[in-house]
Amino acid sequence: MIETAQPPHVTESYAKDFPHDDLFAFLQSKDGEVVRAARGRRTFRFEHASKAYFAKVHTGVGWGEILKNILRLRRPVISASNEWRGLQCLPKLGIAVPKLVAYGSLGVNPARLRSFVITEALDNTITLEVLCRQWRDQFPENFKRVLINEIARITRILHEHGMNHRDFYLCHFRIDADVAASACSDSFDGLYLMDLHRVQSRPRVPLRWRVKDLAGLLFSAFDAPMTSRDLLRFAARYRAASPRQARQQDRRLWRRVYRVAARLYRAEHGRPPRNKGLFEPWRVK
Repeated sequence: MIETAQPPHVTESYAKDFPHDDLFAFLQSKDGEVVRAARGRRTFRFEHASKAYFAKVHTGVGWGEILKNILRLRRPVISASNEWRGLQCLPKLGIAVPKLVAYGSLGVNPARLRSFVITEALDNTITLEVLCRQWRDQFPENFKRVLINEIARITRILHEHGMNHRDFYLCHFRIDADVAASACSDSFDGLYLMDLHRVQSRPRVPLRWRVKDLAGLLFSAFDAPMTSRDLLRFAARYRAASPRQARQQDRRLWRRVYRVAARLYRAEHGRPPRNKGLFEPWRVK
């Protein structure tokens, strides 16, 4: 939990547009559209030098929040460091993320640590959650297959490299709006993964955290136009194996994923998910 301060750093290609002397003051002076405001954290969109950016600013979570997470055996998120490390690391693994512009932290008290991360705005993109609502039952099969394969690839790479997202929902994937509108591509360059501030990294992802990521993804896809074949395709791609191997070897994993996802769905919507037939390959009871 102890973190060393990171002097503000601006990525070389953006150096001429951003001040190096005091980026904290620069961000405080910026007005913009607030996207999310939570305890000790604010995310907003702003424009600068004729371009659009997003800034996530952490101002300290307080000792109460830190102790609450420790008592629950969770590592508290006290700064933007997870975010900027993820933004630096994931592109090297072949996962598209927003372009990192600048980051930094200030202070030694973990409860009052100030930090920030700035990225380019992903303009002209929409989330997969919105995309699924738009297409519903008319989702083109070829395009859906491409999406499923890409989401599964990203998930596998994360987990194979010891990382789990912790907020792994369709709303945290973004895709080019023009590609989404046509939905006729057999492939595309960028499916962007967002909101990396809770990402955990270790030599190996424990089963409970793999299940949490997979269940979060399934929970957010319950109302999407998915079939049991789609889910089996995802499971096979995630394992990098054949559908038959995924069906036979991962039965216990996917039963557990389903139960966690269904519990989340009931808590959110007050009813069980309707498409239990998704799990026919594993005969979920």
